[in-house]
Amino acid sequence: MSESQSRYGIISALTSQKLQIMSAKADLNEEVNKKDQAWQELEAELKNWEKDVQEDNKRTKRTMELEIQKAKNIYGYSKQKLKDKEKVYDEKIRAIDEALKRIEDISKTIPNP
Repeated sequence: MSESQSRYGIISALTSQKLQIMSAKADLNEEVNKKDQAWQELEAELKNWEKDVQEDNKRTKRTMELEIQKAKNIYGYSKQKLKDKEKVYDEKIRAIDEALKRIEDISKTIPNP
């Protein structure tokens, strides 16, 4: 009987050791799977970040393009306004020149006392 108990003890010990080894092996697989999942999540985060940056860049570019267009419009308006004011000033100068010329002509026709 002691031989059968001895065999039973050996079998029990080996089975227990086998279960520990299988558990350790499962733990290793779980650890590797967690690390695999971790790098895949990081890679997904990077892709999402790249998309976010790309969208931000598009928005920033569009904002700058709108600012450029606005500045061009303001420039065009200012340039036209300048031309209009120059015409008004030129007309005023012409009117003053004509008035001075008339005064000069009148002065020539009036005898000096």
